[in-house]
Amino acid sequence: MSADDNDHDDPEDTGDVRERIEQEADRAVEQFDEGIVDLLAWALDTETRARIYVHLRQQPESTSEEIAEGTGLYPSTVREALAALTEEEVVTRQKRESDGAGNNPYEYSAIPPSDLVNTIVGDIQSELNTVFNLDDHIGGETTLEPDDEPVTISVEDANDGTNDADASEDTGDDGDESEGENDDTGV
Repeated sequence: MSADDNDHDDPEDTGDVRERIEQEADRAVEQFDEGIVDLLAWALDTETRARIYVHLRQQPESTSEEIAEGTGLYPSTVREALAALTEEEVVTRQKRESDGAGNNPYEYSAIPPSDLVNTIVGDIQSELNTVFNLDDHIGGETTLEPDDEPVTISVEDANDGTNDADASEDTGDDGDESEGENDDTGV
């Protein structure tokens, strides 16, 4: 038996390997979470709001105290962000049920990511249409009808089971035109 064979039988070495694997797994999860938070910070305006959103997707029906503890944010910061997120309908709240007497705190849950994306897409589409129709807004001449929205962004939920042919029927698009044949008014 060689010295290398003995090294694999030592319980302390096995513990070290497990500990290193656990540390690497924790680091990978943390890096993934940070990437998600960075992406959501763009969508939700701040890193604080993004951290709260991620926490609520992982731990729905959390109180503001539980969110503060889970995110490491100050309780007052969490309460302020929750108020804004609730007003914007990114987060829902309801009173926590309890059997005992006393104050029942609010518990919060975040809307599904698909709903968040649809909200963001709607906002971006509106902004792009405002830019596209800038001449209308500054009194210039235009060839567009007042209700015309030349920029349209569509998002398909991968779980809804529709394919491109179904989507074409719903929008009235026959799917035969290529992008180059359009008049550059649609996205």
